[in-house]
Formats: sequence, C-alpha cells, structure tokens
Amino acid sequence: MKEPLIRVDDISFSYTQQGKVDAPVLHNISFTINPGEYIAIIGHNGSGKSTLSKHLNGILKPDQGDVYVNGLSIKEAKFEREIRQKVGMVFQHPDNQIVATTVEDDVAFGLENIEIPYEEMKERIDFALDAVGMGEYRNRPPHHLSGGQKQRIAIAGIIAMIPHCLVLDEATSMLDTCGRKDILDVIRKLHQNGMAIVTVTNLMSEVAEADRVIVMDSGKIAMQGTPREIFAQHEILRQLQLDIPDISQVARLIHNEVADFQPNLIYKEEIINEVKRLSSQKGVTV
Repeated sequence: MKEPLIRVDDISFSYTQQGKVDAPVLHNISFTINPGEYIAIIGHNGSGKSTLSKHLNGILKPDQGDVYVNGLSIKEAKFEREIRQKVGMVFQHPDNQIVATTVEDDVAFGLENIEIPYEEMKERIDFALDAVGMGEYRNRPPHHLSGGQKQRIAIAGIIAMIPHCLVLDEATSMLDTCGRKDILDVIRKLHQNGMAIVTVTNLMSEVAEADRVIVMDSGKIAMQGTPREIFAQHEILRQLQLDIPDISQVARLIHNEVADFQPNLIYKEEIINEVKRLSSQKGVTV
C-alpha cells in the first residue's frame, strides 16, 4: 500500500490575536491525501476549511497533532523549504501573489529562491507557462492581464517548482465564468498528469470534479465521501448551509415527477443519457 502524500494527524488549532487565544478553529482533524488524488474541501463560511488548507504545507502550524508531507513534519523548521516545494498553494486574490514586472520573472521568482540553475530554470519556466497556456504572455506585465490570466500565472509559478500537490484556497471564487473555466481546465490537466489537487471551494460545480469530498462544519469533519455520495445527502447539506449542484437538483426534480429517473446524478452527460434511456424505453427518439 502506498504511503499517503499528506497525513493530517489529529490536529487542533486556534488563532492568537493581541496575545489572546481565540476559540479553537479546528478540532481533532485527521485524514490522508494520496498521491494523485483530487480532494475538495467544502463548508459554510467560518467552518475552518481555509484554515485547514493552510496547514497542508505548513503556512499554519497546529497547536495539537501534526501534518506530515511524505513523512516530514510541518512543525520541523528544517523541512519547511522541502515541504513548500512538494505542496504548493494558490490563494483567492491573484494580485496578492504577483511579485515581478513580467510574467516570466514572476514564474522565475520561486525558482531563484531555491537556487535552481539557470538552464534548468528556463526549461521549468517554459514547461509551466505551456502547462497553463500562457507562453505567449511571458514578456507581458502581469498587471495588464485579466483576473483569470493572473491566476494562471500564479499556478505556473507553483508548477515550476514541480510540486506533488497543488492546494487552491478558493482560487476561482473571484473570477468570472470564463476565467473560472480556464482555471478548471488547467487543474483538470494537471490532475490527469498525476498531480494531487486539493481545492477549497463552495462552488458545487467544481466539487463534482473531485475523487473525494471533505465536508467541514464548526472546525470538524462532518462528512467524507465521493461527490455522488455527498450530494445524495441533500437534507444534511442544507442543514450545513451548503447547496447542491444544479445538475443534482434537476435530477432530483425530474425523479419526483418520473419515478424511474435516477435521482443521484451529478454530471450533465448523465442527465442526457438518462433522458435517452427512458425515451428509448417509451419508443421516443431523442
């Protein structure tokens, strides 16, 4: 059996403000992330999902328990650089992640910090920009780009480090529909090429892409399962102040009118195929 890429081991965490410790934000959280796995972490505002994501590469350190990346503890300062290379993170606001005056220099920034040789650096920059479809923009000033393009540059900067896992903390929430689609296409491609993905989101259409969903509530894991298993629990999700995808709602509404229609569908193609199946049974061509 493969060793988990990331092991979250019974962590609890509280923020400290002006010398005072706040109420715990995370309570006794444990789970693993396997190499190449796609995880979605969801939960209502204040559930602790973003705080949890920042523990995955040691941006935050737990008060209790530990997080291990390929067996390395995030609490050990000597492992910090190696862990940050293995687990890269992209945040909600792309402007906060841009540090250079050209796209190419921005992607190079992290590589320079870890002293990658020049020739290898050029190869990594080319690879990363091609991976996110931004090669033709390499000499452009990042501040002239759209929000979606800036977020692709932020992802390229992480890809250039050749991480094992990409963590996205609501990285598409500030983008328009086109920008969001572009980023999801990039993420899908990276996952297909073997990179582990962890996405923190409340956009349920994105959650359907995942292999596994972790549902947070009040700093604890309320549920875990495949997207289909999670979305089938409509009432529990509503109690947790979460929506279900439009596709799932449509499937459930049709099922209420047509009992033979499968209710737990989560992809558009499944709706189409189910309509075709029932139509053919009734001798109707669709």
